[in-house]
Amino acid sequence: MGDDLGSLLGGLLGGGSGKGGDLLGALLTSLGGAGTHGAGSNPLGALIDTLKEGGLGAKADSWVGTGGNQEVSGPEVAQALPYQALDHVAGQAGVTPEEAADRLAEVLPTAVDRLTPDGSVPEGSLEDLIRQRM
Repeated sequence: MGDDLGSLLGGLLGGGSGKGGDLLGALLTSLGGAGTHGAGSNPLGALIDTLKEGGLGAKADSWVGTGGNQEVSGPEVAQALPYQALDHVAGQAGVTPEEAADRLAEVLPTAVDRLTPDGSVPEGSLEDLIRQRM
């Protein structure tokens, strides 16, 4: 599912199935599969909860909200995400965890913003949400 999700996210971001979409798809699949945040079939909620718990609450809220999006750095992403999730995503992409965090930092604000146009995390499967926004 991660590859299909990555392709969809790449399309949402306007870059086909580029590395950023693939990394984000793998991350969402990893976090959604963990089931620790009660996000059910929509791992976007798990991602946002994880980022908030990792100290990026204000930035994540800016991406979900209807105002401007605050930028985030790779080191901030690396610090906010569970190391196991970031390491897994990096391994799937064949990059270092630091490079994975840098790439995720580039795509997270735009991807979350586009998936939450009404200022809240929508219900439903992530694949359906992405298709609706494309």
